[in-house]
Amino acid sequence: MRLSPHRARRTSSTLLVLALTAGLAAFTPAATATDSTPAADAVRAPAVKPYMGWTSWSMQSSKYPGFNPDGDYSYLTEKNVLKQAAALAAKLKPYGYEYVNIDAGWWRDMDWKPRFDGYGRQAADPGRFPRGMKAVADDLHAEGLKAGIYLPVGLEKEAYGGGKVPLWNAEGCTTADIVHGDLRTTNGWDSAYKIDFSRPCAQKYIDSQARLFADWGYDFLKLDGVGPGSFKSGENYDNVADVAAWQKAIAATGRPIHLELSWSLDIGHAADWKRYSGGWRIDTDVECYCNTLVTWENSVEDRWDDTPAWTRHAGPGGWNDLDSLNVGNGEMDGLTRAERQSYATLWAIAKSPLYTGDDLTRLDSYGLSLLTNKEVIAVNQGGTPPARPLTPSDDQQVWAAKNPDGGFTVALFNLGEAPASVTADWSALGFSGKAKVRDLWNRENLGVYKDKVTQALPAHGSRLFTVTPQGPALTKTVYEAEAGTNTLAGNASVADCGACSGDRKVGNLYLGGRLTLNGVTVAKAGRYVVDISYVSGDARSVRISANGGGATGHKFSSTGDWGTVETVSVPLDLKAGANTVTFDSGDGYAPDIDRIDVPNLS
Repeated sequence: MRLSPHRARRTSSTLLVLALTAGLAAFTPAATATDSTPAADAVRAPAVKPYMGWTSWSMQSSKYPGFNPDGDYSYLTEKNVLKQAAALAAKLKPYGYEYVNIDAGWWRDMDWKPRFDGYGRQAADPGRFPRGMKAVADDLHAEGLKAGIYLPVGLEKEAYGGGKVPLWNAEGCTTADIVHGDLRTTNGWDSAYKIDFSRPCAQKYIDSQARLFADWGYDFLKLDGVGPGSFKSGENYDNVADVAAWQKAIAATGRPIHLELSWSLDIGHAADWKRYSGGWRIDTDVECYCNTLVTWENSVEDRWDDTPAWTRHAGPGGWNDLDSLNVGNGEMDGLTRAERQSYATLWAIAKSPLYTGDDLTRLDSYGLSLLTNKEVIAVNQGGTPPARPLTPSDDQQVWAAKNPDGGFTVALFNLGEAPASVTADWSALGFSGKAKVRDLWNRENLGVYKDKVTQALPAHGSRLFTVTPQGPALTKTVYEAEAGTNTLAGNASVADCGACSGDRKVGNLYLGGRLTLNGVTVAKAGRYVVDISYVSGDARSVRISANGGGATGHKFSSTGDWGTVETVSVPLDLKAGANTVTFDSGDGYAPDIDRIDVPNLS
């Protein structure tokens, strides 16, 4: 949210032929130069699967007519929360939705003036929550639901009280004993003083807040404005110690409170977020803060660019949070039917938490069908890992994940502004021949497809399939980028790369830098779907061609850092015999190239 101020190694010279188990090469975790897995004894959040529920923020922050009649954020009241909870229990709880999360402002009045108890802890505003927060949690539990609450990170400035406010259950400690002497500020809005966890009273303050939430019966805490992230960096905005303190405090309560972090967290600290929390927001707010809840262009479409680098970090214990899934009412959401389905498809396959911010009392029939499709929910909640892109991040994309039963979950997306066909090639999944295809959104078997499936999609449209291979695994020939037989031009050069297949890669592909792989040999002429392994700390584009023919530009997603290898597939027309494949940076900056894998087609 946005808190208102008012408010295996190989030698590079050898061509290797790999016998691939179907999909194995394409669906192993991303290679990294170092293992950033936390210590085995680290206490983990109880997030076995992505959580599902509802959040108040989308409605309380929207300018949609009627939502906030008494001013900004005025929708947030006990009455409205319980009304949404009743609708959730009636319509969505049977499908797994269970959390009702109260977002920012529960301790602030309609003029955004805060309220605290005698120990510097946020206290319910009686105008918004007249019976207090425990009564609300009790009512939610009576519906068989779970209760969520919100805090910004740090000690809110208004809670400081000149440093004289005592801390609960911490004899001799006051608010002056938990912050830095210079009262440096922190969080995404600089609305709080940074807590100094080298001081013994600091942990006691967090302990007191966690104890209060546990006593009230809350099951979920969203900690917001966390850095590095929230568009802030530097020492004052490093809140890793805060997050660790919260994890410790929650564990001490004995209540399994899910800790979720927000917003737009720094991927460089992914190991910290994984160690101490059950989920982390990877991007900015999805809301448009306009007269609908969201718009496609505002930030929904950004998720296709920003999610891939994070994919390897998600799994049981912690999940990549893509923010609210607002697809329940087309007029209110500000999206077309095609956009709503694509939105829901990405959230499902990325294994994002599925929490909506819609008015659950006004779901339209299509929105309800999107939120309650059991086959799609099973993709999100089951044992399938998060999907990743098989293709570059161009307008037409294919994402996939290998299922525990050996099949695949495959999504096709047309992110362009005009209708287009999108193709998923079986060779990119690691097999050839035939496969059975089932359409998950429409709950129907489409039959058997040979070599690929192609669908005509509307602008911003999508399809979601399960693909069950019937054909054999493919073998592929590896061509290393750094091989001495290749040609480098411009600034292109060979560099060490511990995560790369031959421990080396070709980089410095910028402003005319070019790599040509020579001697790429195939038995017969045809279109080949070639796997490209690359490294790129940010999203970059490159032009790819074969045999000096016309080049096609592709955008490659960030791999999150310069020590991680990811793989995407592109189609190339090759001739029988030896070919050249060229990567040209043109007048920009291209990703570093590790290798290519070319299918052996008979």
